[in-house]
Amino acid sequence: MAGSEGIEGTNAPVRGLEPRFYTDPSVYAEERERIFFRTWQYACHQSEVEHAGDFVVFEIAEQSLFVIRGTDGELRAFYNVCQHRAHELLQGEGNRQFIACPYHAWTYETNGRLKRARGADRLPGFDSTEICLTPVRLESFCGFLFVNLDQTARPMEEWYASAADDLRSHVPDIENHRPIYIHHVDEACNWKIAVENYNECYHCKVVHPAFTKGVIDPESIEIRPRAHTIRHSARAVSSGTRAYDIGDSDAYRVIYLWPSIAIQVYPGRVVNTYWWRARGVVSTRTYRGWLTPGGVRDENTLKIADLDRETTFAEDLPVLHSVQRGMSSRGYRPGPLVINPEGGPNDETSVHAIHRWVLEALAGG
Repeated sequence: MAGSEGIEGTNAPVRGLEPRFYTDPSVYAEERERIFFRTWQYACHQSEVEHAGDFVVFEIAEQSLFVIRGTDGELRAFYNVCQHRAHELLQGEGNRQFIACPYHAWTYETNGRLKRARGADRLPGFDSTEICLTPVRLESFCGFLFVNLDQTARPMEEWYASAADDLRSHVPDIENHRPIYIHHVDEACNWKIAVENYNECYHCKVVHPAFTKGVIDPESIEIRPRAHTIRHSARAVSSGTRAYDIGDSDAYRVIYLWPSIAIQVYPGRVVNTYWWRARGVVSTRTYRGWLTPGGVRDENTLKIADLDRETTFAEDLPVLHSVQRGMSSRGYRPGPLVINPEGGPNDETSVHAIHRWVLEALAGG
């Protein structure tokens, strides 16, 4: 995926997706089925379900799910719905030794099996052993827990070739990291607009002065697609303008796992995350998390988190909203993407890769 010839086999410009991919409810409905329900989606961090009975509820494209550590110590994921009359079972996060439905008090074991249904033992033919919460595939990626609603999907290690090893090469103790701070914002835009914006730095010097003057040298950025990932690399800015102490590591690394999470390593081995929850055709909830070894409250990390929230994170919001409004303009025609064979900051090869993955998924690839 170098220049436009390598991508398209022609010298013609590579153009972006048509506006309907960002505004049409029918396209979003297809994306729910063919992308969000068939790809690996971030659930929570393993440290959030460390003890027997710990659970976390989350949503994937309006499907409520939860991860729970069973009383037997095993991690499992289920759809968050009672098998009796479809009431949601759990809210938020917490700890349960049994899962009791708030509606009619049907009670399940932490392994999903029905434990008790009041009065049902007198029903002819009722067999509690046949009733179980609907399970969902669950895998761990460097301590981050992912689910896939497709029981036949390939494992993460096949889908994201070498990504886990790549992350561990930069943060060998990544499994020991725990979240210390998470915030989120609801964005009035299609999920692809948010993800595309994140995965290109063509706009960085224009929109993000604090990031490009205090965190990374924008001229050193390289962003390359590989095996359903997009991998970013750069160097820290020179010492005279750094926004924080980076210690002995000036490397910036990102691994974006298609379609909806990125794990970042800022200079100084500061681990952080972005993840996106599509909530409608023009509604996306974006989460930003920060992790430290052992979950120790580190003031340097919190300083960076505050800076990011007040600058880079905040600066993206009006951009995303403006692009979403522009997608409905009668005057918009998708312009050519800037595909640079040399890579570097002025390159949108990553955006083209996202478009290709979307089209392949919608075509059933």
